[in-house]
Amino acid sequence: MIELKSVTKTYGEPGVTVLKDFNLSVNDGEILAVVGPSGSGKSTLLNLIGAMDRPSSGSILVDDEDVASFTEDQACAYRASKIGFIFQHHRLMPQCTVLENVLLPTLIHHKRTPSAKVQEARELISTIGLEARIQHRPSQLSGGECQRVAILRAIINGAKHILADEPTGALDQDNAHSLLERLKVLTKERATTVVLVTHDLNMLDYADKKVSLRESNAI
Repeated sequence: MIELKSVTKTYGEPGVTVLKDFNLSVNDGEILAVVGPSGSGKSTLLNLIGAMDRPSSGSILVDDEDVASFTEDQACAYRASKIGFIFQHHRLMPQCTVLENVLLPTLIHHKRTPSAKVQEARELISTIGLEARIQHRPSQLSGGECQRVAILRAIINGAKHILADEPTGALDQDNAHSLLERLKVLTKERATTVVLVTHDLNMLDYADKKVSLRESNAI
């Protein structure tokens, strides 16, 4: 579960506040869609939950741990074991194959043997219909296929929480809907929490909860 309690984030001097006394809760297995205009704090929200930034005040509880109090080493371990990131542009390594891109996060996560990691990656790749492209590189894939690989890269380490920043922004509508269908199935199977930032109001149909940062209220 992710829970934000009275979170405020202010940048610089004299200070620009992008989140003020913000409260939020997302249960395991839920998809939260976050909407709002540019500058409303959508990316800041993801950075705070991902422990890449700290709030000016308030608490951020993830699985009953206050990530705002983490040391840098604790934050790195938290991101490696519990958090998966999906970006608007897939950010796959161009020199790596589909299989290698999916396996990249496992290089710093040592709870499984190499053979077990490869087996899981192959099984995941099969679930998104790319088993025939497992040795292809990103330049040989469509945009939608690359984003599907990015989803697997985000969950391969068993991430309980996915932070997705405009993951469909570079896709056409058909590919965007296909991607979100697959994301929803995978996250429901794993009881994974998803916080999804989007400008596309059509994507709200895939969410269990919606929040507008313009109003800081559920919509």
